[in-house]
Amino acid sequence: MLRLLTHPLFRVVPDGTRIPFMRGRYMGILVSAILSLASVVLAFHPGLEKGIDFKGGILMEVRTPGPADLARTRSALDALGVGEAGVQEFGSPDSVLIRLPVQGDEAATQQVVNRVRGALDQVAPGSRILRTDAVGNRVSDELFRNGLYALGFSLLAMLIYIWIRFEWQFAVGAVTTLILDTTKAVGFLVVTQIEFNLTTVAAILTIIGFGVNDKVVVYDRVRENLRKFKTTPLREVIDLSINQTLNRTVGTSVTLLLSALPLALFGGDTLSGFAWTVIFGIVVATSSSIFIAAPLLLFLGEHRLRRGEARPAAPPATAAGKAAQKAAQKPEAQPQR
Repeated sequence: MLRLLTHPLFRVVPDGTRIPFMRGRYMGILVSAILSLASVVLAFHPGLEKGIDFKGGILMEVRTPGPADLARTRSALDALGVGEAGVQEFGSPDSVLIRLPVQGDEAATQQVVNRVRGALDQVAPGSRILRTDAVGNRVSDELFRNGLYALGFSLLAMLIYIWIRFEWQFAVGAVTTLILDTTKAVGFLVVTQIEFNLTTVAAILTIIGFGVNDKVVVYDRVRENLRKFKTTPLREVIDLSINQTLNRTVGTSVTLLLSALPLALFGGDTLSGFAWTVIFGIVVATSSSIFIAAPLLLFLGEHRLRRGEARPAAPPATAAGKAAQKAAQKPEAQPQR
């Protein structure tokens, strides 16, 4: 697919583009900062819709003989007095997902599951419980903490890797952009009410991996052009580098989008959250490589990435050297006829 998208006869972006991306550098950074700030605010209020992995509780998937009556099922569970029950359709009309709060130890959890099974037999005789997941408070807190550690360590690893491969300006620009991408993904989860669980953590890590690869491609071309065009201003070098890698960047993103879209549309509730998060992250990471990472590199490296490229001053000439230079500059005497 990538070969097809980058084939000379099928170009996502025409060759030889000269788009002045750096003209909109201030607007790009401003819009990104506003969106990231809004995402952070939304993460605290109203907050993420945590899944059972991070919130704890009991999750039951039930298959009913016919279309499920969600209202009757919810009323029957409320009558049990086991806490606020969440009941929703899961994939098909005869599939129901039931969520219950934490019930205590394993014995109490098993007792509640048996009571729920009895209530379901009264509401919809012949119902089958396909799976039951139970996570306690201690385990959920540990999983949430470990998920945050995974995100933090991944960003730190990217910082070290890019710092070693390039210079610190490249590393700071890339990691700052990745942090902005991650916060936007969190805001997307809040707005869409996609569950924040271990699957979505994996989706965010996938976004970070794709994003750093996309930014390294652009940065690598910038470094090559810095060596090739030593007298060209950094702003023009960055614009040239983005245009040269634009077809490859967009082609790779379109390929990944075409791979993730079927999962989002037909993967069911289990995979759709992961797929939609990845699709959103691909769009954000691709645009941020152009409108965020590149301008940050311009601001950080305007007067630093060009060091050592000026021509060295000529060494002071000695007295003998000055005499020889004057002698060389005198016109030769013409022979007398």
